[in-house]
This record gives sequence, C-alpha cells and structure tokens, in this order.
Amino acid sequence: MRKSAPKQMSGGKQPDRPRGRPRRTLAGFVDALQASGSYVFDRRQVGTTLGLTGPALKRAVARLKARGRLCVPRRGFYVIVPLEYRVAGAPPPTWFIDSLMRHIGRPYYVGVLSAAAIHGAAHQQPQEFQIVSDRPERLLRAGRARIRFLIKSRLDASTVIDMKTDTGTMRVATPETTAFDLLRYGHAAGGLANIATVLAELAERMDPRRLVTAAEVDGELARAQRLGHLLDRVGARSLADRLAAWVARRRPRTVLLRPGRPSSDASFDSRWQVVVNERVEAET
Repeated sequence: MRKSAPKQMSGGKQPDRPRGRPRRTLAGFVDALQASGSYVFDRRQVGTTLGLTGPALKRAVARLKARGRLCVPRRGFYVIVPLEYRVAGAPPPTWFIDSLMRHIGRPYYVGVLSAAAIHGAAHQQPQEFQIVSDRPERLLRAGRARIRFLIKSRLDASTVIDMKTDTGTMRVATPETTAFDLLRYGHAAGGLANIATVLAELAERMDPRRLVTAAEVDGELARAQRLGHLLDRVGARSLADRLAAWVARRRPRTVLLRPGRPSSDASFDSRWQVVVNERVEAET
C-alpha cells in the first residue's frame, strides 16, 4: 500500500512537538551557549534553532534584558552577560568585537587609545572602545561601554596583529600603526599632551624599522614630522632616528605642531621642521 506524504502545516507553522519533550526557550538557548563558551549570537541563529522570530523574539529578548542576562549593542546581535558582569551591563568589548564586526560585515581593527591600552600604554583607562573601520557607524553601547568608530580609507594597508582574547581573537593595530593613528585622530586621542603621555609608554614597544614602514603606509609626511618631534620630547630620540632620516630624504616643508593655532613666539625644531606652537608635557 502506498504511503501518503506527511501533511504540510499552513502558514509556515511547525508540527507539534512530541508529547513529553519540553519546548526550548531563549533562556535555555542562552544558557547552553554560555556553557559551551560562546557569548554571542544573532537573530538568524535563534530563528534557525528555536523558530523564534518577530514579536515573539522581541518579547523574549526584552525579558532577558530586564533580567540583565543579555545586552543588544546592535539590532539583531546579542551578547550574553555572565554573572560577574551584570553590574557593568555587558562583558568587555574585547569579548565580542570580532563577532560584532563580522555581523556588521565590515573590516576593522581596534585602534588609537584602545590599542595603546592593549599594548600596555594607557596612563588612564580609555573612556570608550575605539574601532577603526572603512565607513561610518553610529556610536554603539554595550552596558556601560561605548564603542566609537573612526574612519580610514586605506584600512587594508594598515599593519595589524591578531590578538587572543578571553573568547577568541580580535584585530589590533600594531604599536607603530597606533602611534600614527594617535595623531591622525587627535580629537579622539585627547589632544597633544595626552598623545605624548601615551607615546612615552608606547615607545618601549615600537621598532625603528616598523615605524618607518608605518610612516610609508600612513602617507602623510607632516604627521611623521609631528610624531617624530613628540617622540624626541618623550625621550625616544633613538627610536625616531630612522624616521628622521626617512623624513629628511623627502625634503619636508615646515609644519605647525598644532595646526590652526597662532605660531608667534614659537620655537623651531630643525630636526623635524616643526614650529612648536604648543607646549607639550607628558604626564608621569
């Protein structure tokens, strides 16, 4: 006798679950993920695994957010909050930034003050987690953390390294790339005095040859001049010697240390062709 095909449920509904088999919930799904060492998931995963979508998913997420179990830095991307981070509202961005950028679909690296802190050069803890990418993204929040995006057109040319985190890896600017980015994004780096303070510690992690390579990638001679002057000021003159030779071969024009500021009565740094129109003192 010919067997008939099973009936299809109308409206996309799933067949009834066998009796005695408990229905999986979002809370149970989250617990299982954390138990396996994973702290992120997205809307597609929930839909595929639980069949939970639309308003039902929104309600389930809201319940877990209210309990401090989840945070949602971007629509459709969820971060599991372990007990030790409930007060902060989220685990550190280092736990999920690589997954978040894959979710967004954009190249990136951790940069500027955040990269400097990772390399051990942070006089003060950065107020925000700084990401360099190739196009604008709005400021994101994950618990108490703010994630700010800075834009670089030649992102793929920048030298970065893959660093291990508590949950995987993330892309981080090298110390040399970070040094140039501190000046490129001076507004996000806290101004020249803070940049000098960070450079004083970051210099210990930099290599003279790689610093020249970073200058070539950066492509802005004036920025190399300003960086060289600051490295001299913080006691890293020998580190900057190769960079000084590289700059000299390009016959640099005179530049202001701080563009847009009056230069009357300013001193002049002939090694770097920099008009020192701002007094810069690194904090110790």
